[in-house]
Amino acid sequence: MKTNETISGGRTLACPPALGRGNRVAIVSPASKIDPTLIDGAAAALESDGFECVVMPHAKGANGSFSGLASERLSDLEKGLADPAVNAIICSRGGYGAVHLLEKLDRLPKECFNKWLVGFSDITALHCLWTRKGYASLHGAMAKYIGRGSGFPYYETEMEVLRGGNLTLMADTHPFNRYGCAEGVVTGGNLAVLGGLIGTPYDPFESVYTAEAVARPMLFIEDIAEPIYKVERILWQLHLRGVFRRVSAVLVGQFTEYRPSADHPDMYTMMHRFFGSIDMPDIPIVYDLPVGHIEANSPILFGCPTIVEATPSGITITQRQHH
Repeated sequence: MKTNETISGGRTLACPPALGRGNRVAIVSPASKIDPTLIDGAAAALESDGFECVVMPHAKGANGSFSGLASERLSDLEKGLADPAVNAIICSRGGYGAVHLLEKLDRLPKECFNKWLVGFSDITALHCLWTRKGYASLHGAMAKYIGRGSGFPYYETEMEVLRGGNLTLMADTHPFNRYGCAEGVVTGGNLAVLGGLIGTPYDPFESVYTAEAVARPMLFIEDIAEPIYKVERILWQLHLRGVFRRVSAVLVGQFTEYRPSADHPDMYTMMHRFFGSIDMPDIPIVYDLPVGHIEANSPILFGCPTIVEATPSGITITQRQHH
């Protein structure tokens, strides 16, 4: 199966093959349980778009807050990854639990990961595994929004990317933006999940901590229901690990469902103060990207060549797949 090579963090990644009509996609629930009707809706939308959709055996299951035992969730992912007829793995939702699966999934041969992974939030853990294995992945909407089909603002965009298309994301400027132009590849995801993987074998920045690193990734972050002080603590963790001295840009998505603190009126103010206080290169930092736990959640590619242009008139992020 031919792959399309890109560069990330000083090492080669590969874009999985583009999806075509009739290709098989598997829906899995690697973390929390989900309303089964949302999976039914997503499967119907994908089928109507020309794909063959397979709902894995435990995707609609429930075991406490999870979709199943760790062994059951692992089995679904292992089967989807090992099946050469499956061209993409689409996660039903995040929540919590993907981290349970990393070590055992890591034992699978590298070539099993040569298929698109789609998801966000807790699925950040799996994106980090795809990065470790050397493959690009798609930070994008899951079953709840895919099931709306054209009623979800970025449905067609997400499907076009899976079919091999490039991606352009445009956003309004923000008062805290640091202007400039940068090139690199995007990595990151949900900040709380990412923070829990720093310093582990699944740390997506592992290859950029040394001065010898060649390519400089761009950090993307988003989160939900995390207090301001906890987000700040993770940012300090990343800084002390050397991340902000190595990235070529910082892309800040949506931080939702939190309260102001005694020290900061909102999350972006805290971040603006944080970035102003640390020793880091003068790189673009952009805020309020439409990516994260919001209704209009734009997809963004991890591991593909990216150009960020931040000016007073707005933000343009251009991503391309190699074909």
